[in-house]
Amino acid sequence: MKINQLKAGAALSYISMGLGYIISIIYTPIMLRLLGQSEYGLYNLVASVVSYLGLLSFGFGSSYMRYNSRYKVANDEKNIARLNGMFFTVFTIIGFIALIAGSILVINTDLIFGEKLTVNELSTAKVLLAIMVFNLSLSFPASVFNSYITANEEYLFQKFLQMIRVVISPLVMLPVLLMGFKSVGMVIVTTILNITIEISNAVFCFRKLKIEFSFHKFDFALMKEMAIFSSYIFLESITDRINWNVDKFILGRFRGTIAVAVYGLAAQLNSYYISLSTAISNVFIPRVNRMVAAKNDNKELTSLFTRVGRIQFILLSLICSGFIFFGRPFISMWAGKNYVEAYHIALLLMMPVTIPLTQNLGIEIQKAKNMHQFRSWLYFFMAISNLFISIPLARAYGGVGAATGTAVSLLICNVLIMNWYYHKKIGLDIIYFWKEIFGLIKALLLPTIVGISIYLFVDLYRITIFLIYAFIYVIIFCISMWHYGMNQYEKDLIRKPTKRVIRNLKCRIVHGN
Repeated sequence: MKINQLKAGAALSYISMGLGYIISIIYTPIMLRLLGQSEYGLYNLVASVVSYLGLLSFGFGSSYMRYNSRYKVANDEKNIARLNGMFFTVFTIIGFIALIAGSILVINTDLIFGEKLTVNELSTAKVLLAIMVFNLSLSFPASVFNSYITANEEYLFQKFLQMIRVVISPLVMLPVLLMGFKSVGMVIVTTILNITIEISNAVFCFRKLKIEFSFHKFDFALMKEMAIFSSYIFLESITDRINWNVDKFILGRFRGTIAVAVYGLAAQLNSYYISLSTAISNVFIPRVNRMVAAKNDNKELTSLFTRVGRIQFILLSLICSGFIFFGRPFISMWAGKNYVEAYHIALLLMMPVTIPLTQNLGIEIQKAKNMHQFRSWLYFFMAISNLFISIPLARAYGGVGAATGTAVSLLICNVLIMNWYYHKKIGLDIIYFWKEIFGLIKALLLPTIVGISIYLFVDLYRITIFLIYAFIYVIIFCISMWHYGMNQYEKDLIRKPTKRVIRNLKCRIVHGN
């Protein structure tokens, strides 16, 4: 049953993302035009500031998974209930602190966003801040239920709920925008949807999973142990916020909302790219924790790490190479000519992040082994360096300069230092990993030749031509990867489900006759 949940969870993740991308392709250009470039930039700017309040979680979410897995292996239901009670208490307090801190931000809106915003923009920013802070403060205590669902590997419910949200969100958002409510209407709709999902998670936990809470005898010794474990994840959270959000804040301070809008669109495309990879690795988090808790066999962990990494690389290489050849005309036709610069920014963000995305299961292995401290400090100093590099580059070159600072820091840390650490300290056979990844490179030769030819000789700025050649590129990529890249295990991931579907269809046809 657990294996079915893993496969179904991964499948539903990609179905959900596929739906999300299709809906986004239709909805985003409408949203951009209804909001206007300045308002869209303002929305991104405020969201980037509020995201820093998410740091108040201090990384406790990851420690919950670690300790829940430890107690689950030992069948210790009593300590799981105590763990649930501790986390609910802690996150409720954090939610209250976030509400107070957010209120201070709302009061000081003018000071935070500087002189590049107009009076009307500052007034709207204040309202957006207030709603987003309220939404975030509620999400902290509710996150316990989502973590419990993940720990129990109930991916079908989790991903199905996510899929419903993906479909409903733009259907509700569009009429709100058409009525003229703009960014304020967007955040109100988002808040209502979030509360609905959080309530659904809680109901599922109580009714289906029979979650239990124990609030007596607060275990301060365990809390201290978890706090030490989580402190390094907290550093990673700071790093993520700086790397993926500080550029918008810098651009807002020195370039205004238009520059933030262009960068925000590029960052949105990059977030889609990242989600393709994490959809697979996320469903393996409980398994990794159990493997480490049970045997901590580096050979088995390397095998899983490599197997997942190859699948991630296949998907990422298709998306990244396709964006290189088709991204510029896509953005021009989809978002509008005012956003064309987002193509270069998105490439600067996507290309260096490809390597860590193929290895993001390694992050969970580090956490499960309680060896994530090095990565946390490394990424913290990388983020600080990124900040100091990006400020002058952003002032001189705008969004491209800010993205360049992020790209340089990511390449140094992820390509060089982290691979050394995986191999020498974590115990993963990184040489074997890269041999397996490089085995896929030869399959990229034919698609690259075709992509360059299309880029140089075909006018892709007509929608029908664009779609025809994009389809041709995907087909050539898949054929080349099937014959020259994929191994038997990867082919079976496609072949076996396809055979089952065909067999079931034949049975239904025969039965129907």
